[in-house]
Amino acid sequence: MTVTDTGRATAWQVQSLLLSYPDELLLERIPLLRAASATLPAPLGEPLAAFLDHVAATPLTELAADYVATFDHRKRFSPYLTYFAYGDTRKRGMALLRFKHAYRAAGLELDDGELPDHLAVVLEFAAAGQAKTGLRLLTEHRAGLELMRLGLRETGSPWAHVLESVSATLPPLSGREHDAVARLAAEGPPEEEVGLAPFAPPEYMPDPEGARR
Repeated sequence: MTVTDTGRATAWQVQSLLLSYPDELLLERIPLLRAASATLPAPLGEPLAAFLDHVAATPLTELAADYVATFDHRKRFSPYLTYFAYGDTRKRGMALLRFKHAYRAAGLELDDGELPDHLAVVLEFAAAGQAKTGLRLLTEHRAGLELMRLGLRETGSPWAHVLESVSATLPPLSGREHDAVARLAAEGPPEEEVGLAPFAPPEYMPDPEGARR
């Protein structure tokens, strides 16, 4: 499958919107998102079309409640990429700073209410003319993305479709990445060592209730 730079950017933008908290604006955008998805190669566009079918057929209150139950209340499906690599350790605080610095170098300042490693934020950043840096950030956290994709598919979550599309924009998993996924599935994210407190500024540490809305 060959994906053009424009096609990848289009896919990332649609994915970003579909991985944000569902609201009335999302419903208004369904025709536009369908049209954009139809321009993409099948591995990218068909999963997005399937998810949009679900959105169109589901009451917004039900969709929003499912989003919260999936992404806010289950760490297994945390949309914050650094969680899978670092858990809630001090190293995660520094990883969040690296995301912030990458955005700032590109001239982007996030709102105070947004954490920089939320998957929807990373995808939006990558779609907005920052493909090289965005792809790097996504591939650096490929193991967590793959674990999320597999878990969502296993539980029958409609958001599995969106993660399938995200995965299709990335290079194939390497053997080392397969090992990292298996290890992460078996052991989970790392835990903080006793007596070590996070040393990143508090505003860069994760809020477990703060999925992007």
